[in-house]
Amino acid sequence: MLKLNRVLQGDAYTVLKSLPANCIDSCVTSPPYYNLRDYEIKGQIGKERTPEEYIARLVEVFVEVKRVLCNDGTLWIVIGDSYAGSHQGRNKDGTRNKTVHNYKQGTNMGTVIGKITPTTGAESCKPKDLIGIPWMLAFALRDAGFYLRQEIIWYKVNPMPESVRDRCTKAHETVFLLSKSRRYYFDAEAIAEPVASSTTKRLSQNIEHQIGSARVPGKTNGNIKAAAPRYGIQNENGDSIMLRNKRSVWTIATQPFGGEHFATYPPELARQCILASCPVGGTVLDPFIGSGTTAFVAFNHGRNYLGIELNPQSVELANQRIREETGQLS
Repeated sequence: MLKLNRVLQGDAYTVLKSLPANCIDSCVTSPPYYNLRDYEIKGQIGKERTPEEYIARLVEVFVEVKRVLCNDGTLWIVIGDSYAGSHQGRNKDGTRNKTVHNYKQGTNMGTVIGKITPTTGAESCKPKDLIGIPWMLAFALRDAGFYLRQEIIWYKVNPMPESVRDRCTKAHETVFLLSKSRRYYFDAEAIAEPVASSTTKRLSQNIEHQIGSARVPGKTNGNIKAAAPRYGIQNENGDSIMLRNKRSVWTIATQPFGGEHFATYPPELARQCILASCPVGGTVLDPFIGSGTTAFVAFNHGRNYLGIELNPQSVELANQRIREETGQLS
């Protein structure tokens, strides 16, 4: 029987091969980005010689993810892009000079896990070209048998500043929703969002009393009860709030993490994916668990988790954070 709510140390592909088929409801993960950091761990993903080799390594892992997913399971991937290198804008010697600040305690915690690496060239790209890593991965996974269901844009209201002068500062990352089968579990109501106030106002207006107005033949007068989306809730005051299907641009602020792991996505991002794709009591997998965000968000919302992490230092960090965020004793 599969033991849940733990983080397994090891190579993602190898560990996944040891898991039984059809045992995971949803996978929510963010793999190491291409050519971003060197964790100095044998077998690490992200330091391949070319983007094509990097994509091939990820596909190998996610094909195993597909095997362990239930037939109605889904895969959510948060993935950033990379530029073909000009060897500028990074620490060429790979020194660990990124200081982590603990926002809870107000103290510096030292340096992040992994070295900042110099950018390198990609044979298929010119220097300074945007490589297109997210879509390379999406198309490769589609070819590998996944259903490519949606591209979601994670809009960061507080992006990391950039000193570039020949392009805009990047304020988003890509989230892909893929599924194992044509039909899959998706709870749209769980992540529905409030209808925009402008929509409420527009649907509530009495157009017949407006001078010179005319309705399209056959179209009834709009009002919030007749024309609103299918979800409705009440707030703490008992007022009715109408909801709509969540849009494909998610505005979520990045959240500082006072630990040594640099690449952490905010818990709210994981929460949206988990609520939509895993029923209560189900199991969420993250084969690149990092600092443990997916795990503690899943656990705190009544789901089980299973994490995999290659770096022993990150495993220790993830377990500590999971204990702190969930109150688990072990």
